[in-house]
Amino acid sequence: LRAREIGFDLVYVYAAHGLSLALDFLSSRTNQRCDEYGGSLENRARLLRELIEETKDAVGDSCAVAVRLAVDEVAGERGITSEREGREVVEMLAELPDLWDVNVGGTEHDSPTARFAEEGHHESYVSFVKKVTTKPVVGVGWFTSPDTMVGQIRRGVLDLIGAARPGIADPFLPRKIEEGRQDDIRECIACNICLASEYIVAPLRCTQNPTVGEEWRRGWHPEHIPARGSDSSVLVVGAGPAGLEAARALGQRGYKVTLAEAGRELGGRVSRECRLPGMASYARVRDWRVAQISRMTNVEVFRESRLTADDVLAFGADHVVFATGARWRADGVGRSNFEPIANDGSLIMLTPDDVLDGCAVEGPVVIFDDDGYYMAVAIAERLRAEGHAVSLACPEGRAASWMGHTAELRPMNRRLLEAGVNILPNRTLVAIRNASVDLACIFTEAVEPMPARTVVSVTMRREEAGVYDCLRGDPDGLVASGIQTIRLIGDCWAPGIIAEAVHSGHRYARELDAADPGDLPYRVEHTVLDGHAA
Repeated sequence: LRAREIGFDLVYVYAAHGLSLALDFLSSRTNQRCDEYGGSLENRARLLRELIEETKDAVGDSCAVAVRLAVDEVAGERGITSEREGREVVEMLAELPDLWDVNVGGTEHDSPTARFAEEGHHESYVSFVKKVTTKPVVGVGWFTSPDTMVGQIRRGVLDLIGAARPGIADPFLPRKIEEGRQDDIRECIACNICLASEYIVAPLRCTQNPTVGEEWRRGWHPEHIPARGSDSSVLVVGAGPAGLEAARALGQRGYKVTLAEAGRELGGRVSRECRLPGMASYARVRDWRVAQISRMTNVEVFRESRLTADDVLAFGADHVVFATGARWRADGVGRSNFEPIANDGSLIMLTPDDVLDGCAVEGPVVIFDDDGYYMAVAIAERLRAEGHAVSLACPEGRAASWMGHTAELRPMNRRLLEAGVNILPNRTLVAIRNASVDLACIFTEAVEPMPARTVVSVTMRREEAGVYDCLRGDPDGLVASGIQTIRLIGDCWAPGIIAEAVHSGHRYARELDAADPGDLPYRVEHTVLDGHAA
């Protein structure tokens, strides 16, 4: 009733995601009642039927009533399956709602990352729905390609495409399809950083779309950006995710931009990490920006152009921004160890950068994961696939603990175990000596030596900002060269996830020539009670 009074056109009855009372009643896993709401499927579906009927009675003709149903819990025969009870529920209630919105399981199955699912992966579960109802059907399943979307509609799988994550990555995706601008679509990479933002109660973030969550707070539009505030020229040093986004957005504003990359390949860490298992979709972060920049006549890109401080001073740009990234530490310093660990040099000691650079690895391998996100587990997968015996030690109770925020924790640990990776939880690396790794229990501090040939230390990254530091130490040189500002963005300012690097680059481009680019205020919502701000 509140939704109707506010003016909504669509009201949902929810029985999905393993988070709703209606689904708990439907599933024999959770419904163990002995009354008219338990036992047979018809009884277990009684609550859902009554919710639909009462909602329709309440809103009348003013709102459409949709039902979102998990047609398969992806929990085996004990739960609802699309072949059996999921189909039967839809058949039982086929014409009751105005719209069927169908999905599967809990979040890790409904919204998996690209590491665990292909685009449009719900099809095998939901393809039966349109065969048993005349009402329109909408579904999801990580759609990014217009061809995949159109394919499911033409084949009679769905009537409407649901695209939450792709719509976050590019809110104008439908319009770009309508206008034939498929190359301009900023495709979702299914990293679930958006989901993580929700889980940790932080401002919404997207690796591909740096404006999401800032539309009202900072006034950022996903497609439009204010024109340049001066005729200044900008030198962007480094073509990783932050540098590419800064160059692209500055170019969109109309600045004359020069992008200098030390290596041959653009993309920085993205180009390296997208080659790890399950991370191919991350290449889209690079590819979309490179494609956009290639159309801009006011942006020049120079590869294999490693710049010194003297080069920057001689270049003649009005503004210089460094996006030179960060490198993983090799001494074990991180969250668990505040000082370098003891190391007698008896083992091969590598960082993730070394592994990505192709340094030789000899087994058995011990990976120490003090980072907790995808890097250590992706390297473990890769080295195990290459035939090495791999053990992964981590201070938390499960490998890759931060993946709990991206709905990857359980499937990632399952994949590692099935691959034969030896997970050693609740342990920290304390020393390397006598051709073994000393691992200490985080509770008892008891030390357990483990023989190894190679250690991969995944702890923390250190900023690469040497040229910036040199320039900061030469204020007279900056004045003489005409450089008005020098800034750090991305990982060389504060190492973090790729989404933060992209956001940092975009914010720099947005705020260049602003009155106070370092600390612009943003609007904050205020709760209003009885006309007074709380």
